[in-house]
Amino acid sequence: MAVLLDNYKKIQEEIGEDVVLVAVSKTKPKEDIQSFYDDGHRVFGENKAQELKEKHEELPKDIKWHMIGHLQRNKVKYIAPFVDLIHSVDSKRLAKEINKQGRKNERTINCLLQVHIAEEESKFGFDEDEILEIIKSGEFDEYNNIKIVGLMGMATFTEDTDQIRKEFKSLKGIFDRISSLESDANIEMKYLSMGMSNDFNIAIEEGSNMIRVGSKIFGERNT
Repeated sequence: MAVLLDNYKKIQEEIGEDVVLVAVSKTKPKEDIQSFYDDGHRVFGENKAQELKEKHEELPKDIKWHMIGHLQRNKVKYIAPFVDLIHSVDSKRLAKEINKQGRKNERTINCLLQVHIAEEESKFGFDEDEILEIIKSGEFDEYNNIKIVGLMGMATFTEDTDQIRKEFKSLKGIFDRISSLESDANIEMKYLSMGMSNDFNIAIEEGSNMIRVGSKIFGERNT
């Protein structure tokens, strides 16, 4: 565990205080998460709603849980009472369901809109035209129980750093364009969540202020 904590501290020192480090704890035991918590870390990311719910129930209640994986509409109810931030809002129907569950739980749920920037077909998310149209149309005006606080995107899984940089630069451009448009009280571009274990340095250079790091902290994840 000392090695893992050392990994974490090195990354935290490297990125500085202006970038939020989401420690991706998916598949990892609660004992590992507790150790990082005891060391002072509070922001953890999970990619499965039911696993996130179970960990929330078993671990300290001041942890800020982030849902970073693809979220099915029928699973929103499991995390709506407590989730701090949902990174993966990739459709209008999902946003509507999150708003519905937020209303049921009498809370406003912070969300990031996921943008598809990678060349891989398997990635979820809005494309640039869709997301700008949604923002300009004011479709979120009626949703009083969600707040769009930024964007999230994943680069193509490749060793081509030029391609990764191009994709991150594209997302930062979209982020800046939306920031200049925002007028809806439900939209405030605060966070640009891009960058994972293998590419967070490039992401930060291109404007990311929130990174999602798993294997570089916890070691290779279980399958």
